[in-house]
Amino acid sequence: MFNNQEIIQVAMLQSALDINAKETDFLGNSNVVVKSEIGILARKYYKEPIACNLVSYGNNIVASVKDEFREIVEEYINRFEFYRCFETPNMHWLDERMGKAGQKVCFMAEYFLPDMNRITRLSCDYKMKVMKQTDFTKLYKPEWSNALCEKRKELDVLGVGAYDNDTLIGLAACSADCDSMWQIGIDVLPEYRRKGIASALTSNLAMEILQRDKVPFYCCAWSNLRSSRNAIKSGFVPAWIEMTVKPKTVIDEMNQ
Repeated sequence: MFNNQEIIQVAMLQSALDINAKETDFLGNSNVVVKSEIGILARKYYKEPIACNLVSYGNNIVASVKDEFREIVEEYINRFEFYRCFETPNMHWLDERMGKAGQKVCFMAEYFLPDMNRITRLSCDYKMKVMKQTDFTKLYKPEWSNALCEKRKELDVLGVGAYDNDTLIGLAACSADCDSMWQIGIDVLPEYRRKGIASALTSNLAMEILQRDKVPFYCCAWSNLRSSRNAIKSGFVPAWIEMTVKPKTVIDEMNQ
């Protein structure tokens, strides 16, 4: 089983592989800029280099940037205190300048890692069952779209389901996004929420992942308080943040 120091080291190494950086880059007090490239060991949903990805573990910013945007991004991350670069109104400075090149600020997300001094298997009033990939075949439906991803169903490797008699009422599942870390997603049917099911499923799945010598991680938008509260209740703590800049055409498509 991992300790907290080993957990954060695994995460930093993976972040480095994701954005073409070194794991020590996240530990310095000065910002670091690297060329945007996707390595063979990056998270599997990273398909191609993007204009910019800003990553921080709370010390500085490591910016993975395409060459043509390096000057703009360097000015941005050195213009404001590093944590201010992930919030409005400063974000608009970057968005305005990148917008002239057809790029816009896209995703902003907070990532959580298990606190090994606190995480444990929580219980709920419903039967829970460990589920394997073969159990997911008929579950690619809207109500389980946070736990499972139909576009990458080959990565959905493990889950824990909660049942009211024979009815599945909650599902936490994880995708094998990279060799060392599996990402948890969670869904609970609306009529069964606020009963401790989400945290029970999340914590039990996290423990199952850890027993398989993988590091579980959890991601949500900063505005998704319900999800972030679940992460914390389940034994996770905030670990790092990311903000991406992608083509305006991609964002326009999302907004349709």
